[in-house]
Amino acid sequence: MWGGRFGGGPASLMAEINSSISFDKRLWRQDIAGSRAHAEMLAAQGILTREDADAILRGLEQIAAEFEAEGVTEDHALEDIHMHVEHRLTELIGPVAGRLHTARSRNDQVATDFRLWVREAIDELNGAVAELQRVLVRRAEEHAQSIMPGFTHLQSAQPVTLGHHLLAYYEMLRRDRSRFADARARLNESPLGAGALAGTGFPIDRHATAAALGFDRPAANSIDAVSDRDFALEFLMAATQCSLHLSRLAEEMVIWASQPFGFVALSDGFSTGSSIMPQKRNPDAAELVRGHAGRISGAMLSLTMTLKGLPLAYSKDLQDDKPPVFEAFDLLMISLRAMAGMLDEARFETERMRKAAEAGFSTATDLADWLVRVAGVPFREAHHITGRAVKVAEEQGVQLWELTLAQLRDINARIDKNVFSVLSIEASVASRTSFGGTAPDQVRLQVGKAKSR
Repeated sequence: MWGGRFGGGPASLMAEINSSISFDKRLWRQDIAGSRAHAEMLAAQGILTREDADAILRGLEQIAAEFEAEGVTEDHALEDIHMHVEHRLTELIGPVAGRLHTARSRNDQVATDFRLWVREAIDELNGAVAELQRVLVRRAEEHAQSIMPGFTHLQSAQPVTLGHHLLAYYEMLRRDRSRFADARARLNESPLGAGALAGTGFPIDRHATAAALGFDRPAANSIDAVSDRDFALEFLMAATQCSLHLSRLAEEMVIWASQPFGFVALSDGFSTGSSIMPQKRNPDAAELVRGHAGRISGAMLSLTMTLKGLPLAYSKDLQDDKPPVFEAFDLLMISLRAMAGMLDEARFETERMRKAAEAGFSTATDLADWLVRVAGVPFREAHHITGRAVKVAEEQGVQLWELTLAQLRDINARIDKNVFSVLSIEASVASRTSFGGTAPDQVRLQVGKAKSR
């Protein structure tokens, strides 16, 4: 391919480090799609004869069928997927195959292939995220009234509904989908025709190839077109944020499935056992999702460091841009599917959750709010009054609603018997009717909106 300038071949170690076919073979569909668009454009512009273009297109179609059926046979002497396709095309149609590389460099070729692959990866992930959202929304609707403790600092804070808690993850995933959509919109410019870095003197039509490949437009600057990997980094950043959300949900499943909590029972299909302890049911699917987040964020950091300080235009460092993207995609996809399956089959122990919601004086805020709303007490004073009530209940070993009216009036005379209407966990949850609150009616409202989306 490039031997004309050299008197000898590369050292065996150089051939090994220079080869990327072991991972960039994943781009074969995109490489053939780009070559088809390029050949059609060359023929339309009169740069290739129609006869030569048709021969090239027939050859590319056969290669695609071979790769689909048998995979790509790796030959490290051919370095990458681009040369594998060109080499096989030459075997099939002879020297005419060499005309395909007219007005094209491997630099704009790989940049185009990679953008096409990332675009398709975003579309696949979008579908997987949407499926997880559907599971969350279904389970949230099922548990719109199921009461559980809401936590801050992993301490009981206020009672909430399980449906409300699950919809918090739905919202996180909605932002993830918007980030992927934004990344897709920005990457959708075609580098094809930028050449090695300076464009070409041939009368090509870059708008035609961009349209043929589903891009919005050709990239405006040929140097930027071949050297830009913002799209890959933006993809990894969106993937990292999504994986962090999955990791938080996985962490809660691990905690909730433990015996001290007992909030959820995971199905056999998404649990494992122990080699020595027959009683164990381990939440390994959740733990692996949690672990994958570290690898995905590591992939993002890897590409960040690869891009740091690279001069324009193309440098061979960019050969290392694809492995972290491929790895992050694989890990995020299986994490999304595993999480959807695990939540779909999980059994939530709602009675245990409800009992736990009673602990920790979780309706204390409701007492403070009642003092403000009914007795006209400034909130800071109401906060102190409630704190004293919690202290008395703690000393007595009872819940707030189990204190007598006399005990409450000893704390503050403005408290009357109506206060008991707000101190139960059911009353607390039902009262949180502000938009986005945990009241069952609000949960059902948000479920409806989620279904519409």
